[in-house]
Amino acid sequence: MKARTQGRFLSALLCAGAFVLAVATAATVSRSSVSYEPPAVTMVRADGESVSLPRELDDGRPVLLNFIFTTCSSICPLTSRTLEEFQRKLGAEAARVHMMSISIDPEQDTPARLREYARKFHAGPAWHYYTGTVAASIAAQKAFDVYRGEKMSHTPVTLLRSAPGKPWLRIEGFVTPDELVDDYQKLLASPSP
Repeated sequence: MKARTQGRFLSALLCAGAFVLAVATAATVSRSSVSYEPPAVTMVRADGESVSLPRELDDGRPVLLNFIFTTCSSICPLTSRTLEEFQRKLGAEAARVHMMSISIDPEQDTPARLREYARKFHAGPAWHYYTGTVAASIAAQKAFDVYRGEKMSHTPVTLLRSAPGKPWLRIEGFVTPDELVDDYQKLLASPSP
């Protein structure tokens, strides 16, 4: 009985710590304009099709990109819920944005698991999930400067780009759906260089 009480206390303490960390992190959202060169790797979309990452990124539409793993219980559900609300708030405009979520745990995140995760967050037809080899996932993470050595060290990063060849807006921290919609609209409205 004492061990069960200690276990519950430890679980409650960990949850409280995660909450405090999330609140502290949420208060610090930073934005920067960055250029990235995506690696020439093949990814596997949740529909099972093998695709070129650079071609997926350069299909002519604006891109919203993040990195997730399906067994994450802290950052990924929060950022995925934000993307879910982002697509809902955009309404019909959401079909014109290529939303991409790349797994940082490809050994566990099979296409079937990604499809289940996509359903959980009501991913629309323009929101694709990707897995692949460990090497391909790490190459993508490194190219977008989100690689942290192992999945439990990942941080909330959302990337937006208005069109191929344009710089990316890098958003670090927990952005709200309204802020993300605002960032997206400002990015599309900004003049071409």
